[in-house]
Amino acid sequence: MTETAQAGASALAPWLAAQRSSLLAQRGHAWLLQGPSGLGQYRLGLELVRAWLCDAPTGQGACGHCSSCHAIEVRTHTDLCVLMPEVQMMALGWPLSEKAQADIDDKKRKPSREIRVEAMRDAVEFSQRTSGRGRGKAVLVYPAEQMNHITANALLKTLEEPPGDVRFVLASEAAHQLLPTIRSRCLGHTMVWPADAEMQAWMQSQGIARDAATSFLRASGGRPDDALALAHSGRSPQAWAALPQAIARGDVTALGDWAPAQVIDALQKLCHDLLAASVGATPRYFAVADLPKSPPLGALTRWSRALTKAARTADHPFNAGLMLEALVAQARNTLHSKH
Repeated sequence: MTETAQAGASALAPWLAAQRSSLLAQRGHAWLLQGPSGLGQYRLGLELVRAWLCDAPTGQGACGHCSSCHAIEVRTHTDLCVLMPEVQMMALGWPLSEKAQADIDDKKRKPSREIRVEAMRDAVEFSQRTSGRGRGKAVLVYPAEQMNHITANALLKTLEEPPGDVRFVLASEAAHQLLPTIRSRCLGHTMVWPADAEMQAWMQSQGIARDAATSFLRASGGRPDDALALAHSGRSPQAWAALPQAIARGDVTALGDWAPAQVIDALQKLCHDLLAASVGATPRYFAVADLPKSPPLGALTRWSRALTKAARTADHPFNAGLMLEALVAQARNTLHSKH
């Protein structure tokens, strides 16, 4: 799960509000927000551009009431350009270009899973136009690592010599994948990882019971946006706790309604915890009592490599049912391996 699943659906977390105030107090034409997924990069990036374009901003962000704030809310602001893979643009309600929307509607192609160079060229042209509302322009790129080299190079010159009144936010969950030349032209901000007590209090403020919040935070590796998305997914803490033993039995139904990428993510978490337990470390995603007996280290290592390979093709149009059966069978065989 990614943070986009819940972005905009909940009140801004206090640690994001603090980072927003800190960044707004600094100057710079381009920010790179970086850190693991689930820490709020997209939400923080959107908060920055809202404040930059707001008619009555404060040190704590946008006013939330002016026509600029409303235009962003309804995805029609003339001075904001949002660059994302088309699948995420559509999921979050951001409009595609007329040509891109027409191509997808006519089934000439599927929505892209990376940021297309055509969209970047449109963004460069946008940055050179005069501001429509007179408060400058903003470009939000998320997740920035979804730019390929051609797309990134199309942005490079504009980042290096930006037109007078345009500012950029690049939000990334894998900043190491960005071109060094892109990173060097941005001011870097590493996302704050909030304390457990802060995350617990925030989860409970979103209507999640304390025990459930603890379980979902563990299942997400302590990433609050991912934990909230998991809590809103309809899955129960009890089902997550029962998953390792169900996989050990080869029970496909335990993952029956999950997408292939979600299945692989869950199995990678189980593999991680068994690897940790086998070397005396503390599991991260499951309680110790929920884990089956660890198989030999060699079997776990082979399984880890196989899951990494499977993750690269999780979004390909395979038969999802057959893929699920194969993944669960592979997991069961590993958990019962003797060598």
